[in-house]
Amino acid sequence: MDFDTAATPAKPTLHLLCGKIASGKSTLSAKLGASPGCVIVSEDHWLASLYADEMQSVADYVQYSSRLRSAMKPHLVALLNAGLSVVLDFPANTRKQREWMMGIIKESGADNRLHYLKVSDEVCRARLHARNAEGTHDFAATDQQFDIITSYFSEPTVDEGFNIIEHL
Repeated sequence: MDFDTAATPAKPTLHLLCGKIASGKSTLSAKLGASPGCVIVSEDHWLASLYADEMQSVADYVQYSSRLRSAMKPHLVALLNAGLSVVLDFPANTRKQREWMMGIIKESGADNRLHYLKVSDEVCRARLHARNAEGTHDFAATDQQFDIITSYFSEPTVDEGFNIIEHL
C-alpha cells in the first residue's frame, strides 16, 4: 500500500479573541470560522442557552462562565486533537482567561493565533449602543457593565506565549 506522506494535514489552530465588549470579536470569529475544517465555539451562545435567566450581574457572568470553561475544555481539546481548528469566541481579556486557553493549547498541541482587536472605548461603546438597539445579540450590556468589565481588561503580552495578531 502506498501512502502519500506529502498530504500531511496542517496542524489545527486554536483562534482566540481579545478585545473589549463590542470591539468586533464575534464578527471576526464568523470570518475566521468560515474556513474549511474550522468550527466556532461561542461563549455568548452557550451562556444564553444554558443560563440566560440566571445571569443578572457581572458576578453571575463570572460564575457561569467559569462553569462553562470547565465543561468545555475537554471538548475543545478533543476537537483540536481530531484535526479541526477552533475559533474560540470566548474573551481572552484577562491573564487568567488566557492561562485557561494556553492550557488547551498545551494539552492539545495545537497551534494558536491570539487576535487582539485594539479598539477605543469610545468606538466600543458606540457599537454597544447600536447593537443593543438592534436587539440581535445574546446579551445587552449596559454602560455600567461595560465600565466594570473593561476595568478588568489587560492587553496580551508576548511573554504569555501566544502568537498575537493585532487588528487596529
